[in-house]
Amino acid sequence: MGNVTRASADVQVSPVPQEMTGPRGPKPRTVLSRRNIMIYGTLIMVSLYYMLPLYVMIVTSLKGMPEIRLGNIFSPPVEITFQPWVKAWAEACTGLNCDGLSRGFFNSVRILIPSVLLSIAIASVNGYALANWRFKGSETFFTILIVGAFIPYQVMIYPIVIMLREVGLYGSLTGLVIVHTIFGMPILTLLFRNYFASVPQELFKAARVDGAGFWGIYFRIMVPMSLPIFVVAMILQVTGIWNDFLFGVIYTKPDLYPMTVQLNNIVNSTQGVKEYNVNMAATILTGLVPLTIYFISGKLFVRGIAAGAVKG
Repeated sequence: MGNVTRASADVQVSPVPQEMTGPRGPKPRTVLSRRNIMIYGTLIMVSLYYMLPLYVMIVTSLKGMPEIRLGNIFSPPVEITFQPWVKAWAEACTGLNCDGLSRGFFNSVRILIPSVLLSIAIASVNGYALANWRFKGSETFFTILIVGAFIPYQVMIYPIVIMLREVGLYGSLTGLVIVHTIFGMPILTLLFRNYFASVPQELFKAARVDGAGFWGIYFRIMVPMSLPIFVVAMILQVTGIWNDFLFGVIYTKPDLYPMTVQLNNIVNSTQGVKEYNVNMAATILTGLVPLTIYFISGKLFVRGIAAGAVKG
């Protein structure tokens, strides 16, 4: 009996070949499944919705007016010409001025750079203070900023006109820079506050133990770790300020109009023949700056949003 038991124990069961057990893991999905057709079909339709107008703008800006009058807006240009682009930049007339978009471009740059730098610098310090340095009334201050982010700016246009007039800044680029800085403050402070709140508190406490103060922690720890959220704030401000029309036409004067106001004056000009190729070229030129910045820093924008820009 003992020998039989020992012999049975010595018998080894050979493994079953994998071919007999069948493949393991999830069942492969067919490429042309109903789900994939719905997803990719929707994405293609949405892409066409946004790309088709851009295509029409580009091909129209490269055509001459005789070809445009033939009526086929979707056909590529038979003879490519860049004269509409030259005229849109330097020769198109708005009233008595015939210098195109060039003057408005430089005005927009003079508005954009200080507005973006000031609003981001102040909002980042505000967000850092609200996230890590609790002071009396900090929650009330934060609530006021949040409420300010959702107040329609149209209701504040006239009071700001009066205030800028009283301090002598109405009709100047400096006054418009102040307006853009103030209106960008609430949402940017919210973004920076939520991002800094997501940074591990151990880093902040360790820096405090090592003797770092308010500005030391901000410049040596927070700023180097916050490149994605700074890019998010920059893209939001550049897009909002560069595309602004209402503030530009209200708070400045004709010689200081930004590029969007110049574009509106060129497109809606009633002098001479309506030149659609020049209008299309002017529109594309006006949108190049925010498009370029977004395409260059798009990945950092997504990282900043995912890393805490929308966290509560």
